[in-house]
Formats: sequence, C-alpha cells, structure tokens
Amino acid sequence: MSSDNAAPDNETVWDVVVVGAGPAGASAAHAAACAGRRVLLLEKAELPRYKTCGGGIIGPSRDALPPGFELPLRERVHAVTFSLNGKLSRTRRSKHALFGLINRPEFDAALVDAAKDAGAEVRTGVAVTRVEQHGPAVPDRRTVAVVLSDGETVLARAVVGADGSASRIGAHVGVKLDQVDLGLEAEIPVPETVAEDWAGRVLIDWGPMPGSYGWVFPKGDTLTVGVISARGEGAGTKRYLEDFIARLGLAGFEPSISSGHLTRCRSDDSPLSRGRVLVCGDAAGLLEPWTREGISYALRSGRLAGEWAVRVAEAHDAVDARRQALNYAFAIKAGLGVEMGVGRRLHTVFARRPGMFHAVITGFRPAWRAFTKITRGTTTLGDLVRTHPAARRALGAMDRG
Repeated sequence: MSSDNAAPDNETVWDVVVVGAGPAGASAAHAAACAGRRVLLLEKAELPRYKTCGGGIIGPSRDALPPGFELPLRERVHAVTFSLNGKLSRTRRSKHALFGLINRPEFDAALVDAAKDAGAEVRTGVAVTRVEQHGPAVPDRRTVAVVLSDGETVLARAVVGADGSASRIGAHVGVKLDQVDLGLEAEIPVPETVAEDWAGRVLIDWGPMPGSYGWVFPKGDTLTVGVISARGEGAGTKRYLEDFIARLGLAGFEPSISSGHLTRCRSDDSPLSRGRVLVCGDAAGLLEPWTREGISYALRSGRLAGEWAVRVAEAHDAVDARRQALNYAFAIKAGLGVEMGVGRRLHTVFARRPGMFHAVITGFRPAWRAFTKITRGTTTLGDLVRTHPAARRALGAMDRG
C-alpha cells in the first residue's frame, strides 16, 4: 500500500467512497473503478431491493450504461396511449421501439455487479450517518471521514453522495430544492389475458391536479401503475390513484406492492459539492421537472461524479480540490442543468394548461416526433429548444400563456 492510501496510523484510505448503490451510485463507482482507483460502494439495504419507480429506460439512460451492459428488459414499448383525466384517449404508435421497461431490483443489482466487475468493493447493510471534513476523525486535509451508524469510520480522498432524495450527504453539501412531488405506485399482477392487452403499450394520463399525471407500464404479468402530483396534495394524489386504477378495470386485482416516494428537484443555485464531497442523482436533486424522470439523470450525473471524484482524490490541496469540484458542477449544469431548465418551463405550462398539452402531443405530428426522438435518445429537451427555432418559439409562446 502506498503512502497515499494510508492514514498516519496505517488505516486504509480509499480513493473514492460512494454512498448509495442506486443507478447514480453504481455508475459513479463504476466510473471511478474503471480509472484504476480504489473504490468502496456503501449501501444501507441488502440487494436486490425494491424502489418506487416506473422503470422506463429512455435513450439517454441506455447511452449512459457501462459498456457491454445487458439491460434486463421486461418490455419494449412501441405505442403510447395518452388521455386527459381518463378522457379523450388517443394511441400513437411507432415502428421502432420508443423505450424499454425494467424492474428496479434487477436493474440496480446488475449495475452494482458491473461496478464490482470494474474493481469496486461493495458493502451492503451499511448506513451512513454523516461525513466529516474537519475534526479529530480526519487525519489530514486530503481526507474525508465517512461515519457509519455502528460508529465505524471509513476514510476517503473523495466522497460521492448518491443516497437518494432524502440524502444525508446532500444535507452536508447544502442541496437546495425547488420542487417536491409525491409519487404513489402499485405493482399489480394480472392474468395473461389482461397482460396481452398492454403488451408493448404504455398509458400516460394527464391528471386532475395541476402538474399531475398517471402511468401504466407493463412488465410481463405485472402492471406498474402510478400517479404523481405536488407534495401537499396527499389526499388528492391517493384519490387520483384509486380512481385511476378503478377506471382501468384493475381494482379487482390485489397489488403485490404499494409504495410512495418523494421526488425532489434542485434549485438553480443549489451546490453540487462541498470540499471533497460531490453529490449526484436524487441526492443532488437532479431529475427532469416535468416528467420527474430520474434514471437517465442518475446514470449520467453518476458517471460524471465518479470521473471527477477521481480528480478530486488526486488533488493535493484544497484549491485544486475546489477547482475539480467546480469543473464537475460546470459539466452538470452545461448538460443536465439546461435540460432541467426547459423541463421547468414545460412543467409550469403543463400545470396551467394540461388540455393544450394533450391536444398538441396527440394532434400535432411534430410534437409526437419530438417525443419519439427524446425517448429514443436522438435528442434532448435542451437540444430541441436550442437547435430548433420553431420549438423555441412554441415554448416562448406557451410561457406567455
């Protein structure tokens, strides 16, 4: 062991410690391990574990996966049915697959295995209570102490916080939130005859509350049915899910899992680092504000966090560490930040005029083409507005009401 990887009392110092083994954390661990660094990935749960999530894998998610990664797809989607609170249903179809659907327990476990294969060490059943960058637990200014719930301290040259939307690492960094929503979801096993009706097709329903919508994602013999709306509308969101399930004719089937989850979007000025600690994915409040899609944001920001954490780990003083952390923030803001900005504008307009959104996407062919390009990954919301004057003018017109 080199002197760079040992504390004064010869305790091991990891190059990078990643907290949280979801898509963001596993991607960060994979990227750092591929750079040849000593990486420790910590996860409080035992894997595989369930996560409230629709499980849609769009093009940007697929493109951000580790090389050679085999997606555990349960369904390939070729058609989307749109409805406006159960009315005015219209189905749009595509000759080519739009996106894929996965179960999160399988997907997350496979990403962790990829990180292991790259050389990362994984410890599950380990809860992190806090990180310290100063004080008696920290042997020098190049080291971060990660304190576990059992009192053990793990030392690192850099830390990546990927511990979800209620992140302890995010609290340490000072992440600020701009939008918080409540998602409710049910995993409903259905007979083969019902599953056949949904094969290759998803439903997106623009909901009754401002900014709300529901979805049905088929995964073999199970339908993932969920709704999302602003936090503070808990009773209305629950009622929307119940009405949605009943309207679909699924009320007679017992869900195998019913769950809820808060999604949190960062504010524009929210920090992405503090000292030698970076945050990514849900821990950083990185997700698309309109659809609340988070997997692609987790994978992309996780990979960037892992790559820049290596540079932070190599920094020999606070000035250089700060420079590398700022470079990470710039990379996030130049890509995902631009997409989030467009998503915020779309969410504002959608919350005000869902009927207009429904009419445009179901009746205006260029809008459907834009939807297919975004889901396949041939463009992004940010690129669409930046490179297409018509899209920019349309969004501006919607901004003005």
